[in-house]
Formats: sequence, C-alpha cells, structure tokens
Amino acid sequence: MFSTKNDLAEAKRIKLCKLLNDRLADAIDLMLQSKQAHWNVKGPHFISYHLLFDGVYATVSEGVDDIAERLVQLGGKAEGTVDAVAKRTSVTPYPIDIADGHAHIDALSTALAQVGKAAREAIDTSDELGDKDTADLFTGISRALDKQLWFVEAHLQAKG
Repeated sequence: MFSTKNDLAEAKRIKLCKLLNDRLADAIDLMLQSKQAHWNVKGPHFISYHLLFDGVYATVSEGVDDIAERLVQLGGKAEGTVDAVAKRTSVTPYPIDIADGHAHIDALSTALAQVGKAAREAIDTSDELGDKDTADLFTGISRALDKQLWFVEAHLQAKG
C-alpha cells in the first residue's frame, strides 16, 4: 500500500483494494468479451449487433477506469495486466468459436449478468467496510451494467 492521508483505516483500505482489483479483473474481462463479440459477430443483424457490442464496450471501459482510479486513491495498485486479469477474473470464459449473433447475445448477456451481480455484492461489502464512496462507485457501475444487460437481453426476449 502507498501512504495516503485518506482517513479510512489501512486494514479496511487493504480489503477494499482487493475487492476493487477483483472487480477490475471482471470488468476488464467483460470489456474484452464485448470486443470479441463486436469483432466476430455475423448474420442478418450484423450491424445492429456490432454497434450494440461497441456500446457495451464503451460503458464498461468507463467503469474500468473508475475502478482503477479508486484503487489508487485508496493507496493501492491497479492490477490491470492481462496476466493479473486472467488470474483474478470470476467471469465465465467467452467462447471464441462463435459467430452467430444470437450466440454472442447469449454469451455477452451471461457475462453482463455475472459482473452486475458481483458489482452489487461489492456495494454491500464496501458499505460494510465503511466506504460509502466505493459503494457509490459500484452502485453507478451496477446501474450501467443493468442498462447494458437490458439492451442486450432485449434481443433474446423478442419473438420472431
């Protein structure tokens, strides 16, 4: 931990930084999964899916930056390398052999739901540790992920 004049106790900041790094890994994984879908989607709805997946990427990348910056504010180190993300992520691996738009919609909505659930759990953990600011950060991230999940899942819910 780096020294800081932040008034949260160091023991709490250590726990918060672990939590933030775990969620950072999930968010980076989700961000890359959205690009995997964006680059590889095929089918009659290609352009709408291509743009949809880019919107997920843009939203998630903002959260990635916010999580990493909060880590540093608390005296921690943001661990955003591919190696660190691969070791920490809790998101189901993305199938790289799919091309069909529906399959990408299904895979990406699963990942969005997983990261959204973890963000909601992080709200409670941050609050229990007395860090309303980190809880608020995760509240915003959760809300943004739920919105993206709505956009993506709408393609699964339609009939015909």
